Amino acid sequence: MTRRCDAPSARESHDAPECTLGERAAHALLAYREGSTDRLDAVVREANPLLWATVRAQGVDRDTAADIVQNTWVQLVRYADRIEEPRAVLKWLLTTARRAAWEEVSNERADAARRTDLPDDDTRHSALPDPTPQPDAEVLTKERDQILWKAFGELSERCRELLHLVSLADRPDYRMISAAVGMPVGSIGATRGRCLAKLRTELDRMGGGTWA
Repeated sequence: MTRRCDAPSARESHDAPECTLGERAAHALLAYREGSTDRLDAVVREANPLLWATVRAQGVDRDTAADIVQNTWVQLVRYADRIEEPRAVLKWLLTTARRAAWEEVSNERADAARRTDLPDDDTRHSALPDPTPQPDAEVLTKERDQILWKAFGELSERCRELLHLVSLADRPDYRMISAAVGMPVGSIGATRGRCLAKLRTELDRMGGGTWA
C-alpha cells in the first residue's frame, strides 16, 4: 500500500517518500509547536537554497540576502502559533522572503533617487513626466488585476502552486521547485505551459484576453 502525506497531523507520514517539501514543512511546523525542532532543522537545510534563490532573484547582494533568509526563519519561529494552515507554510516562507527582498531593493532605489540632484533649470523641470498615474489608467489596471486573479483562482491547486513558485524568480530553479511540489524536473516546463494555457483560456472567457 502506498504511503501518503495528506494529513499534516500524522507524524509518521513526514518521512514517506511521497512527501513534498511543502508537506514536510507542514509536519515540521506542527512538530515544532509540540516542542520538537529536529524536523524544522531538516526543513531549514532543504528550503534554504530555494529561499536564497528567491531573494537573490530580486537583485539584493549576498550579505543582504543572507540577512533576509535568516530573518525569514526568525519570523516563522515568532509566528509559528499564528499560522492557521500548516500546508501553506512553505508559500508563507517564500512570500515573506520575496517581499522583504523587494522592499530592500525598493528602499535602495528610493535612497539613490533622493541622492540624485535634479538640475535647477525650470525648463528641464517642466519637461519631466508626471509620475502620478492618471485616474483612467488606475481604473484599467485595477480591472485587469481583478480579472487576472479571478482567472488564476479558477486553476487547479497544482497549477496555482506551480505558477506561484515559478513567478518568484526570473530564472526559477526547477530542481528546487520539483522538491517543493513533488513533480519531476522534466515535467515542470510542460506542466507550466499547460497551466499558462488554461490561464489564458480563463482570461479569454472572462473578457481579459487583451491582457499581456
